[in-house]
Amino acid sequence: MKPYAVGLALVLLAACGTTEKKGGYYKDDGPQAKPPANLDGIADATPRVEPLHKWANRPYTALGKNYTPLTSLQPFKQRGMASWYGKRFHGQKTASGEIYDMYKMTAAHPTLPIPSYVRVTRVASGKSVVVRINDRGPFHAGRVIDLSYVAAHKLGYIQAGAAEVTVEAIVPGPIIRSSLAR
Repeated sequence: MKPYAVGLALVLLAACGTTEKKGGYYKDDGPQAKPPANLDGIADATPRVEPLHKWANRPYTALGKNYTPLTSLQPFKQRGMASWYGKRFHGQKTASGEIYDMYKMTAAHPTLPIPSYVRVTRVASGKSVVVRINDRGPFHAGRVIDLSYVAAHKLGYIQAGAAEVTVEAIVPGPIIRSSLAR
């Protein structure tokens, strides 16, 4: 396996998220000892036109399952369980090569283009947030998206560990086609 593929596989596995077994968060993940006081004041991601990442949108395998990411921005809607990831991955590289910041409005999705933007709405409350997809995951069965700690906080499911959501792509401006699609 090529070095960048091994690194990508490790990043992908890192984005596996949390578990619902006992509520709360997974193993040593969770909030930091002193999260910022202004979590509710952190603004949603602002959708904008960005070129798609050259490497993060190629087909890949994680935990024995093959994934083929979308290579263009397009309408997309999905319903399922969302999890979140926090301090365990804070400061680590994402699939896009960016550093994960649990206090930014970002998320991991197995097949949406990187970068792209989605509105995530918690089914139980109707609350919604806009996040930027910059990572791959979750790879836990039954999960459709892994939100940053702050995005999950704003949707109100930190303690539960997971929540049912709808995920809807936001396509800003003209649709950007990836050179990978050609």
